[in-house]
Amino acid sequence: MTPRTVRAAAVAVVAALVGVLFAVVPASATPPNIPSASTALSRLNSLTVAAESHASTYDRDLFPHWITVSGACNTREQVLKRDGSGVVVNSSCAATSGSWYSPYDGATWTAASDVDIDHMVPLAEAWASGAWAWTTSTRQTYANDLGGPELWAVTDNVNQSKGDKDPAEWQPSLSSFRCTYARAWVQVKYYYALTVDSAEKSALTSMLGTC
Repeated sequence: MTPRTVRAAAVAVVAALVGVLFAVVPASATPPNIPSASTALSRLNSLTVAAESHASTYDRDLFPHWITVSGACNTREQVLKRDGSGVVVNSSCAATSGSWYSPYDGATWTAASDVDIDHMVPLAEAWASGAWAWTTSTRQTYANDLGGPELWAVTDNVNQSKGDKDPAEWQPSLSSFRCTYARAWVQVKYYYALTVDSAEKSALTSMLGTC
């Protein structure tokens, strides 16, 4: 073999291995419109810093969801189809098979019942950060927003562990995802002109520093 032939053969082997790798581990879908770290930091610094308020008047029913999005599909079902792999649905749009990778903890699930749709910025957190002053229509738009990085398919008990906590109180156990988490969190708060409290801003700044 000439050196050129050896190199060509090596490249072919590497290409084949890469092909196998990506065939076995496909890239998982992610919600749209996640800004870069630098843009997220700039947007974070533009947000109003204020203490949370009106928390005692929060009611989840003030954020109507899941609404019908298309045909028989509601918002939850749309996110399951968007973020899953090989998702098959029945005539009612319920997922009957597929797999879902949870970026918060790195787990993969094959039953839709094991997956929750998380609001990146929880509804109660949004309420206390300014959504208390919104109309019900705006809160409905927020709770069903497929156009930004607000809705994520994640492990159900991880979502329940997060609850209504902000990044000063809870962060994904998968540390490599915290950069993306902070970028998405900031984008939601920026897009909806919500406030941040000082501890939340400090935590987000630190998370963006890992990017």
